[in-house]
Amino acid sequence: MREGLIPTILGTVVSVAGASFSKNNMKKKTMLPMIEAGVVGFGLAHIVLGAIDLVEHRK
Repeated sequence: MREGLIPTILGTVVSVAGASFSKNNMKKKTMLPMIEAGVVGFGLAHIVLGAIDLVEHRK
């Protein structure tokens, strides 16, 4: 298995989950939008770092 593939897949799953949560809770006036934005950012960071690993370790 290529190095960086697992973080990229994990980041995609986390980003999609965070985006779906924020879509459902857009009208609530709580701290949830900030938490959901953090989850999406965490996922996007994993996608970027995984993609960097994939590019660096090409054969």
